[in-house]
Amino acid sequence: MIRNVKRIYNGTISRDGAGVKLNRIFGYYDKEQLDPFLLLDFFDSRNDEDYISGFPWHPHRGIETITYLIKGKIEHQDSLGNSGEINDGDCQWMTAGSGIIHQEMPKSSEHMFGTQLWLNLPKEHKMTKPVYRDARHDMIKSYNDDKMTVKVICGQFNGVQGVINGTFVEPVYLDVTIKTNGYFEMETESDKNVFILLLEGSLIFPRGYMAVASKERGILLEQGEKVFIESQAGARFLLIAGKSLHQPIAWGGPIVMNTREELELAFNELDHNTFIKD
Repeated sequence: MIRNVKRIYNGTISRDGAGVKLNRIFGYYDKEQLDPFLLLDFFDSRNDEDYISGFPWHPHRGIETITYLIKGKIEHQDSLGNSGEINDGDCQWMTAGSGIIHQEMPKSSEHMFGTQLWLNLPKEHKMTKPVYRDARHDMIKSYNDDKMTVKVICGQFNGVQGVINGTFVEPVYLDVTIKTNGYFEMETESDKNVFILLLEGSLIFPRGYMAVASKERGILLEQGEKVFIESQAGARFLLIAGKSLHQPIAWGGPIVMNTREELELAFNELDHNTFIKD
């Protein structure tokens, strides 16, 4: 069965960090439908004042954060002594695991354009050792034909393996461009949740449903064995797919565990400077 549109997510304009303006496509109240994905933020600005305040030092535990920066520059540091930059076309895949404290500070750019996705960790890996899997733009491989171009960040597509490997949930993360009068198609496992973030252009789904980037950003697809999407004028979107964990979620801001007791322990450790395990 070809997957059709199940629900549209227009997102909510929000402020986070020290005042960064973003569009929260989905979050806390959508966690059951989007499992194993927890949160998706989209930022698109040519005004420094929207983002320059950044995300000063803050903790994470129990999740992975995936920052895909299509345009712009972000500097980051963490409690383990790591530091670096994310630039045009780069992806930073951070497994917070047992705990990390970091900051992400956008720098003045002509265009700040990208996303941050939170991916839940299975309960048996909540306290794994923190790790980064950085993918520079020149490391990301693509599939290309006369209908589409697909950058494969995680998972695989038509024989092209993603640059990010060895993750705990093994999701699919693709950056797809459909060419004029082209289409995108992909076989999927029926039990995976599939979500589209429309970046540019317009998409046509089965049964004639159309989504336009200026109006509708996020599209959750129905269950099925195949994704088939067309575009007449061309479009660009991100596709994420993953199997539900079907595990309890206890969510306290940047910390996501399975029980209230685990959350309380995490915040108690923050108060007593015992949060970092490495």
